Amino acid sequence: MIVRSFKEIEGTDRHVKSASGTWESKRIVLAREKVGFSVHETILYAGTETDMWYANHIEAVVCTRGDAELTDRETGKSYHITPGTMYLLDGHERHTLKVKEDFHCICVFNPPVTGREDHDENGVYPPPEPEAWGDPQLTEEV
Repeated sequence: MIVRSFKEIEGTDRHVKSASGTWESKRIVLAREKVGFSVHETILYAGTETDMWYANHIEAVVCTRGDAELTDRETGKSYHITPGTMYLLDGHERHTLKVKEDFHCICVFNPPVTGREDHDENGVYPPPEPEAWGDPQLTEEV
C-alpha cells in the first residue's frame, strides 16, 4: 500500500514545472509504482494557452477548480470546462486548453508517465518506457 499527499511531493522530482511556464504538475503515482497508470494534480495558469497532443498516451482529466476552454484541434469543436467536468482524450486528439482562471485538475495517464515529461514542440510526451513500469507485453522480445 502506498499513501502520500500532494503536499509532501512539492519541491521533489515528482513536482514538474513546464519549460513553457504555462503549467505545473505534481505526479503522485508514476510508472515506477508499476500499477499501469499515473495520476497527477496539474495547474494550468490563467491567461495561458497550451497546445497538447498525447500521441503516446490516453488521458482523463477532471477539473476541480478554475475555468478553461478546451478546443479539439481536429474538429474545431470547443468545450467550456469548469469544476466537476471530465474530458477523456481516448482518440489521441490534438487539443488546446485556453485558461481563463487558474485551472486545477486531476489527470490519469495510460500508459503511465515516468515523471519528468514535458511537452515537445508538437505538444507530445515521449513514448512510454516499458522497462520503467514492467509491462511484460511491452518488454518481450519480438
